[in-house]
Amino acid sequence: MLRLGVVGYGRRISAVISHCLRKVEPDIRVVGVVDPDVDGVRQRLDERDRKDVVFYNSLGEMVRSARPDALAIGTRCHLHAPYAIDAAQYDIPLYLEKPVAISTEQAEALERAFQKSRCDVVVSFPLRVSPLCRLAKEYLDAGAVGAPQHILAVNYVPYGTVYFEGGYRNYEITQGLFLQKATHDFDYMMYLMESTIVRVAAMKRCGGVFGGKKKAGLRCSECDERETCLESPENRARNHSGGSTSDHLCVFGEDVGSPESGMNEDSSSALVEFSSGAQGAYTQVFMTRRDAASRGAIISGYMGTLSFDWYKNELRRVRHHAPFSDLVTADGSMSHFGGDMELAHDFIGVIKGKRRSRTTIWMGIQSAYACLAAKESAETGAFVRVRQVNA
Repeated sequence: MLRLGVVGYGRRISAVISHCLRKVEPDIRVVGVVDPDVDGVRQRLDERDRKDVVFYNSLGEMVRSARPDALAIGTRCHLHAPYAIDAAQYDIPLYLEKPVAISTEQAEALERAFQKSRCDVVVSFPLRVSPLCRLAKEYLDAGAVGAPQHILAVNYVPYGTVYFEGGYRNYEITQGLFLQKATHDFDYMMYLMESTIVRVAAMKRCGGVFGGKKKAGLRCSECDERETCLESPENRARNHSGGSTSDHLCVFGEDVGSPESGMNEDSSSALVEFSSGAQGAYTQVFMTRRDAASRGAIISGYMGTLSFDWYKNELRRVRHHAPFSDLVTADGSMSHFGGDMELAHDFIGVIKGKRRSRTTIWMGIQSAYACLAAKESAETGAFVRVRQVNA
C-alpha cells in the first residue's frame, strides 16, 4: 500500500487521486489530510479512505504521525509555495499543483528551499507531457522545421466563466490569469523550443466583458434578470454555451474586481523572447464558447511548419521545400488531453523509485518567473526581463 498525505483536499486534487493516481496504483490510500474543511473533505474522500484517514493541523505533524510515502499539495494558489517550502525539508516525493508561486518573493523562496532538497517534485504541468505535445517534440527533434525560430501559441478557453463565478475570481489569491493559465502554456512553449523565456512584453484587457456593478454576492437565483441574462443557468443550458448550469455567483458583480483594484482579465497576450534568440507570441481569451475553443501552437523554422491543437486532437506538418504535408489525429476524451494520466504514471513511478519527474520544481519556478514578468509588463507597459532559475 502507498500512503499519501494531502494538503488542501479540494475538487482538483480529489479528481487527480480518484481518476488518475488510482488507475495507475489502485492500492494507494489517503492516510492524512491538512484542510480546515473537514466535512467537505470527508464528502470528497473515496470510501476506502474515509475510515482510517486522520486530519492534522500542519504538514509537519502529518509527516511525523502518518508517515506518508508521498505528499500532494492541492490548496488555494497562494498557499502552494508556503506548503511546498515546508515539504522540501522532508525529502518525500511531492505532487504540487500549479502555479507553484504567485509572487516573486514566493518563487525566490521556493527556489532557495529546494536548492539542497532531495524532494522529487511532480508539478501539475499536464500539457508538457500530453501525448500530442510529446509527438510535436519528436517531430521537432527529428528536424521537421529545422531550428525552431518562432512559436505562436493560443488558448481560447471555452469555460472561462469559471474564473469569474467562483473562488478563482479572488484576485488576491489568483493574481491574474497569466499565473493561472499561461503558466501551463509558457512551460510547454519552453519545452518545445528547448529554451527559456528571457524577455516579455505583455498586455491585458480587464472589465470589458466580465465584472460590473451588480451587488457583491449576488447569485443567479436571487437576480430578477435571470430570464434574459445569457449567463443564467437556464440560458446556458438552452444555448449550449457551457459553464455551470447550477446556481452561481454573478459574473457581472462588483466583487469580481475592477481594473483599478485588480481582477482576472477577459483576455491577455504576450510577446516573448527565448534565450536561443527565437521569438514567440501567446494569447489567451476567456469569453470564448463552444466550437471556438482552441489550444495549441504553430512552430516555424526554415525547413517547415508544425502545428497542433489539443481540442481538434490533431497535428499538422508542412514541409517548406517538398510538396508534402502530413496530418496526424489523436484520440480525444482524455483529462488535460492525456497529460494528467502521464503525470500520474510519473508520480507513482517517482514514489516507487522507478522514474524521475518530467515536470520538476525548477520548471514550475521558471514558468512562474515568466508569468510574473508578463504580469508586470501588462501593468507597466514595459518590456520586462525574466528572472532565470539559479541565475
